[in-house]
Amino acid sequence: MNHMHVDRSLCEKLFQAFHAPGALPSGGVTRLGYSDTEDEMHAIFRREAESLGFPVTTDEAGNSFAVGIPGAPYTLLGSHLDSVVDGGRYDGVAGVIAGLLVMKAMRDAGSTIPVRTAAFRCEESSNFNHATLGSELITGKISMDELEKLRSRDGMPLTDIFHSRGLQLIPQHIFGLLRYLELHIEQGRFLEEAGIPVGIVSAIAAPRRFTVTIVGMAEHSGATGMELRTDALPAAAELILEVERIGRREVSHQSVATTGIVNNYPNVMNVIPGETSLGVDMRGIDRESLRRMERALRRAAGMISARRKIPVRVERLSAREPVPMDPSLLASLRKAADALGIRTMEMPSGAGHDAMCFADICPTGMVFIPCRDGISHNSREYAELSDLCAGADVLLSFLSREI
Repeated sequence: MNHMHVDRSLCEKLFQAFHAPGALPSGGVTRLGYSDTEDEMHAIFRREAESLGFPVTTDEAGNSFAVGIPGAPYTLLGSHLDSVVDGGRYDGVAGVIAGLLVMKAMRDAGSTIPVRTAAFRCEESSNFNHATLGSELITGKISMDELEKLRSRDGMPLTDIFHSRGLQLIPQHIFGLLRYLELHIEQGRFLEEAGIPVGIVSAIAAPRRFTVTIVGMAEHSGATGMELRTDALPAAAELILEVERIGRREVSHQSVATTGIVNNYPNVMNVIPGETSLGVDMRGIDRESLRRMERALRRAAGMISARRKIPVRVERLSAREPVPMDPSLLASLRKAADALGIRTMEMPSGAGHDAMCFADICPTGMVFIPCRDGISHNSREYAELSDLCAGADVLLSFLSREI
């Protein structure tokens, strides 16, 4: 099977098959997790996989699995089929298509290596404000207490949605895995700027998320003298700039820090802001760097509070640990690419992926392909199908060499 390649014409056909559900005038798509549109995507997955001769099963959480070559332990390829609101057509879908391409090439070559492709539910947090839900459910990464709190964008409890669809909030856990491999668009611009077609993911960054609340006094903007004010918004502005400085100080550790949410009250022209809240997202693959950034955030909040004589409260919303990919898989994927003459670079993933849920269950690896200008989660998201095929060729080369 050495130096085999996936079918480019099949790649184009599959990409077009997934084109219509959730399509928007912008050119993007909205395919929310556990919605009718996501159901339609999974129906297409079933149709296309079965047309290739791959039977499809659905687990108790609604995830879909195409069986390429039966048997166990098996290699699982895959990704997700949902999207963010007004998102792109490549995020998630590229990895699912890659799995089908690899399975067909393996079967056509007469391989007996057990392999399946997964299409996971609700990887994006857009509908329930909780990511990787489908894969977390079958790997035991989420509790019933957490599940019972989840609500969709339109206020529907997840428990009711599962009941109406005949799904189980405590599904059977996945078993029989030999390894998990996922292809995904990079969602950044490192590969494109370096002119390298494939990235080998070293680790998936962990997010630490915070709400910062600054409480001042809402007063008349014309009648209150500058020396008498307790203005929440300038204090927030100071902290926003400090978050940026905190992230820049940790660049050498591949960490980032972002203030992504600003809520200002009462947010009218002629009233001094009485309360401002910020949403802060810090991510990295180095645990100590993450700890330093959190300490720096809390220290900055305390200093601004003392200097301005205004309460500043920092509340940690969540904290995950970085997820390293399997070192032996990293080396083997790199060798597989080398055998094909495909240049690679080792890199972390700043975004979360379904692969996070499998890393403590079985050896797990990811490959990235470039996306134009690094744009993702946006209707302008674009990836060359030739790059998708190159990434799939690396997975195919790996499976032909290593099993």
